[in-house]
Amino acid sequence: MHIYFPPNDVKIEGMENIFIPPMYLIRQNYSNFKISNLKAHIIQQLKKLDIDSFQGKRICITAGSRGIPHMPLIYRTVCDYLRELGASPFLVPAMGSHGNADAKGQLEVLASYGITEQSVNAPILSTMSVIQYGTLDGNLPLYCDEYAASADGIIIMHKVKPHTDFRAEHESGLAKMIAIGLANHKGASTFHKLGFEHFPQYLPQTAQTFIHRFPVIGAIGIVQNAYDEICAIEAAPGRDLLELDARLLQLAKERIPAFKFHDLDLLIIDRIGKEISGFGADPNVTGRTNGIQKDFSKILNLKRLFIADLTEDTHENGCGIGAADITTRQCLNHINWSTTWTNLITSNGIQGAKIPLYMNTDKEAILLSIRTCIGSDPSNMRIARIKNTLSLHDIQVSPALYQELKGRNDIELLAEAQPMEFDADGFLIPFKKAGENNLEKL
Repeated sequence: MHIYFPPNDVKIEGMENIFIPPMYLIRQNYSNFKISNLKAHIIQQLKKLDIDSFQGKRICITAGSRGIPHMPLIYRTVCDYLRELGASPFLVPAMGSHGNADAKGQLEVLASYGITEQSVNAPILSTMSVIQYGTLDGNLPLYCDEYAASADGIIIMHKVKPHTDFRAEHESGLAKMIAIGLANHKGASTFHKLGFEHFPQYLPQTAQTFIHRFPVIGAIGIVQNAYDEICAIEAAPGRDLLELDARLLQLAKERIPAFKFHDLDLLIIDRIGKEISGFGADPNVTGRTNGIQKDFSKILNLKRLFIADLTEDTHENGCGIGAADITTRQCLNHINWSTTWTNLITSNGIQGAKIPLYMNTDKEAILLSIRTCIGSDPSNMRIARIKNTLSLHDIQVSPALYQELKGRNDIELLAEAQPMEFDADGFLIPFKKAGENNLEKL
């Protein structure tokens, strides 16, 4: 699918009076606690699990599609520990319909995170085949990855974070990894047909059914802080999976990055991607979602959202582009619409792939975003620019927004206001962190 140039004769009255204000570079400060020695910490946590009885047994470890720092180290540490105890570990991609709902595609997603058989020192077995192991309420079939179902023991490992579309005791975490990730494309599609309003009920029920049916040795939950570093890794026996999942979700909600302001005329996001959020740009940051919950709008009162492009690690999955008001033709042409639509149709969240109004360049798109903010004078507009919704510590803000924020003890000024930089073709140049001489890769 190719997106063509907008017509050159589009009439936009008053554009000659529109300008982009200079931008301050500021730092929003959050709790910066992180685990300093991951390997030692993981090994200590693994001692909570009863693995000695699995000597000579095949143990399956789940590997999801969310970006987590130090993934190769984490998985290799777990695999080496199991092997030292005499077990035979292997990984399975547990990511529902991601990777174009294809076994090879899911291996490619893991490889993009550095997860390969060589890096983790264990086989990675990928298939879309599933077995049905039960039903809920007599009509919801439950599915499990065929390789995982054949294992002598299973360890559920996943990031725990707030979901993009609903609020509950269990959201995006260990229970969801069982119900959707390990269910592959068939099971993920079936489960999403329930609608997000039913997830709070069926996620824990599915997890309980799974734990009773399969030998779940344990669960490992991972939480990141606002600086995209790991602040918690905890293991628990399988019987305590739901308790661990709920507790870590509360911690994740405390650690998730958020803006230090509520009202915004324009938010510029340099990159969106599936490794950033299931919705490309986290609704817990932007307030823009395609789900049923209405409380996301309380997070940020936003008039205009401009999305500039995709991350490399999203593998051309443009899920979430529909949240934007404006984008560029270049961004749309970087999207693999087959991959994107497969993912969104599986989750029934088809609003996430709606094509926004688009312009030829970033500069044109930002100017139009400013122009279409009704009643806003460019010199007084509240504008913020971020790299992605996981990177909210160093951001750019317009003078009007900076005047509100300056003086707070959780805000630092890193650089005085400077014109927003574009290359010769009108596309954004990545903004620098304080003290950097070279441009940072987005």
